Amino acid sequence: MEVVVIAAVLLAFAFIYTTGFQDAASIAATFIASRSATPRQGILLVAAMNVLGAVFGGSAVASTLSGLVVVTEPQQTIMILLAALLSATAWNLLTWWRGLPSSSTHALVGGLVGAAVAGTGVEGVNWGVGALAGPAPELIGVTKVVVFLVTSVAIGLFGGFVVQRAVAILLRNARRRTTQVNLVRANWMAVVMMAFFNGANDSQKQLGIIALALLVAGEATTLDVPFWARAGCAILLGLGTLSGGWRIMSTLGRRIFRIAPVHSFGSQTASSLTIAVATLAGAPVSSSHIITSSILGVGAAENPRRMNWGAAKEVVIAMITTIPATAVLAAALIVLASSLFQGA
Repeated sequence: MEVVVIAAVLLAFAFIYTTGFQDAASIAATFIASRSATPRQGILLVAAMNVLGAVFGGSAVASTLSGLVVVTEPQQTIMILLAALLSATAWNLLTWWRGLPSSSTHALVGGLVGAAVAGTGVEGVNWGVGALAGPAPELIGVTKVVVFLVTSVAIGLFGGFVVQRAVAILLRNARRRTTQVNLVRANWMAVVMMAFFNGANDSQKQLGIIALALLVAGEATTLDVPFWARAGCAILLGLGTLSGGWRIMSTLGRRIFRIAPVHSFGSQTASSLTIAVATLAGAPVSSSHIITSSILGVGAAENPRRMNWGAAKEVVIAMITTIPATAVLAAALIVLASSLFQGA
C-alpha cells in the first residue's frame, strides 16, 4: 500500500507541473501578447503569484475535490486516484502538444468520475443530486463542480464582453498615449490578482487528491492538507509556469484574436473576479476556460469580424470533450488494471 500511495502523490506532483504550463500559459497569454510585459516578465510574474496563491490560498477547493469519491475500500480508492491522475496528465500533455488551452480541472474531475464508476459503479461517486432535494438545498459533489464550471465560463464570456464595451465607452475621448500607459499598469494589477487566485484554485485540486490518498492509506486521520504537500505543489506549479506553454499562448494571444492592452485588461479583469469568487466558494473551476471565454467575449465586443472563429471552434471542442475523454480513459485504465490483477 505504501508504494501505491507514494505513486499517487508523485503523480499528483507531476500533474500540478503540467497544470503550470497549461493554465499559467493561458493567464500570461493576453498579458504578453498585448505587449504589456515581455515574455520573461510575464512568466516570472505569473509564476511568483501562482506560488503565493498555492501557499496562502486556503483549502476549500481541496475539500470539494476530495469529497467527489465515496469509495470506502482503501486499495480501490488509491487505484481510482491513480487512474484519474494518469488520464488527466495525459490529456494535459495532449492538448499542450496541440496548442489548445484545456482545463486541468475538467480533466481531473472527468478522470475521477470515470474511474470511480468503472471501479465501483455509480454509487462510488458523490453526485450531490440528493442534496438539492432536501429541506435545505445545497451544492455539493459533482453537482457543485458542474454548476460552477458551466457558470464560470458563461460569466467569463459575458464579463469579457461587458468590460470591453464599458472600457471602450470610458476611453473614447482619452489621449491614446496616456491611455496605453495606464492600461499597461492596470494589466499588471489584473494579472497579479488572476495569477494568485489561479495558484490558489489549481493547487488545491492536487492537494485534495493527496489528502484523500493519505487518509485512505492510514497515513493521516483527517483530510487536512500537510504543509509539505502544499509547499511541493506550490514549487512545482511555479516550475511548470516557468516552462512556458508557448503554443497555448500563441493560440490565445494571436490565433483567436489580435490582443491589445485594452483587450488584455478586459479579459484579465473579468477572469480574475470570476476565479476569485469561485475559489472563495470552494469551487474548482478552469482558469484556462474562463480566460478563453473572456477572450471570446472581448473579441465579440470589439469586432466579431476580426475573430478567427475556426481557431475558436477548436478551443471550444477541446473544452466540451475534456470531461468525457478523461472519464473514458480513466475507466479504461481501471478495467485494464482489474483484468491484470485477476490474471495474476
